[in-house]
Amino acid sequence: MSRVGKYPVPLPAGVEVAVEHQVLTAKGRLGQMSLPLTDLVDVSVEGASVTIAPRGSERQARMMWGTTRALVANMVKGVSVGYVRSMEITGTGYRAAVQGGNLVMNLGFSHDVVYAIPPGIKIVCERPTAIKVEGVDKRLVGQVAAEIRAWREPEPYKGKGVKYDTETIRRKQGKKK
Repeated sequence: MSRVGKYPVPLPAGVEVAVEHQVLTAKGRLGQMSLPLTDLVDVSVEGASVTIAPRGSERQARMMWGTTRALVANMVKGVSVGYVRSMEITGTGYRAAVQGGNLVMNLGFSHDVVYAIPPGIKIVCERPTAIKVEGVDKRLVGQVAAEIRAWREPEPYKGKGVKYDTETIRRKQGKKK
């Protein structure tokens, strides 16, 4: 069984964490995030670290111990460094551009795909075939990247579509004579 919860979360310089009324708030140079806490764990801020401890020995309290620690660590990293998800578009004529508050993509459909950028997310297109999703919330950055990728997932024969830059597409051989 994992004991990830027993390790304190170190606070980098410039990050402030406060706990009030079962709500943990983290402030950093990139923004602010808050996390409602459950009654099953105790959270304390001691110096330059945040310590999480279960309130009991029952199974649910131990499960929330590690989960809460991971969520706090993600918040601290998000407000100090931020999260980035890079994507690549492959295919003839496929391209993307940010226009106002929308991401406009040409993905081979008869119409352009218009994706409204949610608040708290910044999307940058350095080239017409590269998309970078940035934000402080790890879950929201991953969700936005997954929604963009879902418009045209990469196919295995020519590799056309939207893929993460770290992703490798397993190619198939195709027809033989």
